[in-house]
Amino acid sequence: MNSTRRVTLIRGDGIGPEITDAVVRIFDAARVPIEWEEAAAGLACYHEHGTPLPQATLDSILRNRVALKGPTTTPVGEGFKSVNVTIRKALDLFANVRPTKSLPGIVTRFGNVDIIVVRENIEDTYGAIEHRQTPDVVQTLRIITRQGSTLVHRYAFEMARQLGRRRVTCVHKANIHKHSDGLFLECFRAVASEYPDIVADDLIVDNACMQLVVRPETFDVLVLPNLFGDIVSDLCAGLVGGLGVAPGGNIGRHHAVFEAVHGSAPDIAGKGIANPTALLLSALQMLDHLGMSDYARRIEQALYATLKADIRTRDVGGTATTQQFTDAIVARLDDSPHQTQPKHRSTITVGEPPPPTSSAIWSLVGADVFVEWNDLDRLPAMPEQVGPLALRMMSNRGTKVYPPPVPPITMVNWYRCRYLAESPIATADVHALLEELERHGIRWMQVELLCTDGETPMFSKAQGE
Repeated sequence: MNSTRRVTLIRGDGIGPEITDAVVRIFDAARVPIEWEEAAAGLACYHEHGTPLPQATLDSILRNRVALKGPTTTPVGEGFKSVNVTIRKALDLFANVRPTKSLPGIVTRFGNVDIIVVRENIEDTYGAIEHRQTPDVVQTLRIITRQGSTLVHRYAFEMARQLGRRRVTCVHKANIHKHSDGLFLECFRAVASEYPDIVADDLIVDNACMQLVVRPETFDVLVLPNLFGDIVSDLCAGLVGGLGVAPGGNIGRHHAVFEAVHGSAPDIAGKGIANPTALLLSALQMLDHLGMSDYARRIEQALYATLKADIRTRDVGGTATTQQFTDAIVARLDDSPHQTQPKHRSTITVGEPPPPTSSAIWSLVGADVFVEWNDLDRLPAMPEQVGPLALRMMSNRGTKVYPPPVPPITMVNWYRCRYLAESPIATADVHALLEELERHGIRWMQVELLCTDGETPMFSKAQGE
């Protein structure tokens, strides 16, 4: 028998309490040796406690190392940050693992899908580093690091090896994002070289999406940056019946949080028609993580038998209520766990991320200065030369507008002005440039230093440059 394990339980918002109750009841009926420690998070928690994620909840997960979480509500365009994102960052849950598998009794266009999406879970645009640089222009920083990329790639390959998967595909946009996605792909290839037993390839994200909806059976394990992974994992869920049947786990080196990836669906909360399948499958993913795969397989078999018996909730074409669906699963549980080969190992070790790489060998050769200029009938009156720095290019929304001609584009009051020197410079030269701009009454709001590694520029060109 497995020893009892304490797990943090977050019921969440909307339909969260209903589907959580269903999972707890099924676990009780299957005599899973789990002791639940309840903790609060989400919109209801915010209204009651003034915070959507109390420190006591984080402390519970830190103490127990594993949590099962129902859906929580995140305000759109305002209000507090996503509870999901906050938990992932606070606990360094760097890999979001989303199995996508065709289920019996759920009719979709495809019946042979078996894909695992591994999404980098911390970085990318989800760093939420945004600035309104002018009243008309917002900038979001997309952060891709060697450390974060290496960790998620190593997890994908280790998981593939342990599960007997044969292929890992890196999905990216390195043809356009040559530096950010380029680094993600570079790290993938470096890690892949350590796993000669696994086929490693890569696809541009738009091509991958097209192929997923044409021949999903050709895919095995996908690994993606955060934003693309968020989108593609939901696309994959649509291949097998939607988010109502899509599990997910957030995995770190020391902690893990498993959750239904769908929303809190407040429009159907309290009506007794919510589908608990996604949260139940996430809970089974959690049992695999905890080394309790015998219990996971037993419940999984009862779930499959229920679906085969044409007992389904309304979102997947059935008529069963949440309680009727739960009753049917409980009724199909056997008296003892099946001793079957686990589909997931309890521990996947990724080791430490690579150490920082120093930029000491880089040469500072210039700066991109972002300025506000509201006279759209003429280009900013930037000085042509300041010390060793010469104005080489200006762009508006990423398109080169200087040197002329100015293309017929929609202009905004935000320009990137590139200054370069013929030989390496010091940061004092950049400070002198900024002081000169201030003397000219030009408002600058951001500076990016431009460096080279030998002859290779560590920055991108503007479109049309």
